[in-house]
Amino acid sequence: MSSIVLFDASVFVDQLRTGRHQHRINSMTGLVRTSSVILAELWRAATKPEERQFLQKLERNHPILTPTEKNWLESGRLLQRMRVDHGFTPDKLRDLHSDVLIALTARSHGARLITSDRADFEMILKYRQFQLEVW
Repeated sequence: MSSIVLFDASVFVDQLRTGRHQHRINSMTGLVRTSSVILAELWRAATKPEERQFLQKLERNHPILTPTEKNWLESGRLLQRMRVDHGFTPDKLRDLHSDVLIALTARSHGARLITSDRADFEMILKYRQFQLEVW
């Protein structure tokens, strides 16, 4: 397992709403990083002061990983293959784009991606290998 850990937005959302991952997060070993894509998703949805405070703390305390030009180009190619293979609509592809970028960024940094969004990330894993842990 990688010593670099990247949490998906789904883990943060679950934690903020229910607190169900607190024990696992507290016992986590490794270098926690966050993704600029994940932060953008979370900022877009943040409506409460405590959510904004959480995001500010996340930005301050954990280095941010950003998709590279290579990641962006590869994401388009992977999404095109997924469209052909699964017949996804443009809306579904748009929804998947962030997840593909997150997975490719994790892969580029040798990071373990932790998510509670099993279906989408396991599908992406069929197209490109990366370290995935589902909570």
